[in-house]
Formats: sequence, structure tokens, C-alpha cells
Amino acid sequence: MTARCADLADATGDPREGTAPPARRWFLVEHPGPWGRVALAQSGVDPAAVHALAAWALAEGGRVLLVRRPGRAAPSTERRWFRVDSREGVEEIRTGTFTAESELVAAARALGDPYDGPLHLVCAHGRHDTCCAVRGRPLAAALAAADPERTWECSHIGGCRFAPALVLLPHGFTLGGVPADEAPAVVRDYAAGRIDPRWVRGRSCHSPAVQAAQDHARRTTGAAGVDALHLVDATADGDLWTVRFRDPDVSVVLRERRVDTGRPLTCSATAPGWMRVFEPA
Repeated sequence: MTARCADLADATGDPREGTAPPARRWFLVEHPGPWGRVALAQSGVDPAAVHALAAWALAEGGRVLLVRRPGRAAPSTERRWFRVDSREGVEEIRTGTFTAESELVAAARALGDPYDGPLHLVCAHGRHDTCCAVRGRPLAAALAAADPERTWECSHIGGCRFAPALVLLPHGFTLGGVPADEAPAVVRDYAAGRIDPRWVRGRSCHSPAVQAAQDHARRTTGAAGVDALHLVDATADGDLWTVRFRDPDVSVVLRERRVDTGRPLTCSATAPGWMRVFEPA
């Protein structure tokens, strides 16, 4: 049997830092499935809603995901949408409901109601990558058992080789490889304002270089607060990045390299891929 992408990434120790999907904002649409490989466009969502949400994502630097409850629960007539702002200092979740997908056209512009507390998204999009389903569903089940209200399975996040992928909203922290038995403690820590750098791929509002620099700063300083290490600036000189943070004040210098892996990076890929690596300079 051909080895799956996440197994190969584990075996070779692919670095997680700097691999969170870019998203300053998120729009989540409850959709029970089935999900097509390209979730928003190929899952039977109303075409006008697809157009409106795609336009929103382009304008806002956002990402649209389909979400559903773990366990294939029967869908209700009334479904939920969430709009999340993950930018530093303005983190917020707002929500609303819809019964017809055509209502999502207006929802993309609606204010919505404040949603109190975090959301936990676990990628379980098997049609996009087998590893997401095989590794994601047990993680989603463990989180749903501990906190069913805040836990959702979601469509493709990116970086399938780091499955299972867990996104903590509103901050947009993307985690990889969290064991199912440790996940409840991870989300409890997040709710209490702490983040464990062992699993963090990055924060979605930041560029890959800033994500990697923040990871290095967390490990060096021990700063565990979700709101620690606010970005001051990031400058590039060739392949050299200098990234400054405050709270605490720290500067990180990293060298960016492109590494050819000699293997496909997803289960569906057919050609060898490459990855961006950031190393202390």
C-alpha cells in the first residue's frame, strides 16, 4: 500500500511552522455534505451564494469553509453561518442562521450576532485528502465529546500532510498533528488564553515568515499567551527575514529556503513537491 502523505511527513519530520493557511477573516457555512473536492463550488451550494462568498473572500482576505457537526448528525432545517475576524486586536466571531442557501448572499454583508467563546474546526475533508478523514474524524469526535457546541468538522484547510488540522477561532491558530487524547486539553488551554507551541503551524493572519518567527519566539521566550508577541514589523533582505514583536519585545532573524522534497506532498498529488523552510540565521 502506498504510504499516505501525513505518514511520510511524520517520518521525515517536515517542519510545521509557517504553514498555516493565509486568512485574515473566515466565513463558515453549515453544510451537512457530501462535500465535493472543491468544497464551496462542488457541493451543491446555491450558485449565487457561491459567487457572493467567493467575492467576499477576495475582498476581505478571507477563507470560506463548509462545516458540519461530527458524527453525521441529521441536518436541521435551520442552519448556521459564522463570520470570524482573526486580525490581531480585533478578534471576533459573529453568527446568524439561514434556511435557504440563497440567504447567504445577504449573510455575506450582514452584521450578525456576537458569538461568545471560541470555535474548534477540524478538517475532515476526505474527498480532498484521505489523511484529513482518517486522522481528522477521530480528533473531531474527541473534541465533540468534550465540547459539542463549539466543535465542527470543516472542509479543506491546507497542508494535508500535517493532518489532523485543527483551527482555533477567532485567533486563527492552525495546529497540526494534535493527538485525539490531548485535544480536549489543547482547547481548554486556548479558552484560558494559552497556546502550546508543540502543535502550532502558525496564525492565519500572518505571512509564513511571521508565523515561523513567532513560533521561534514562543519557544525561545516561553511566551504562551494567545495574545502574546504582537507583530511590529517584518522586513526581507533577499532570503533573510527580520521580524520584530512586542509583548514581549523580541527580534527574530530567519533565513528562508526552498526545499525539494522528492515526494508528492499530498495523497492526491502525482509529482514531487517542495516546501518553504525558515531557519534561524
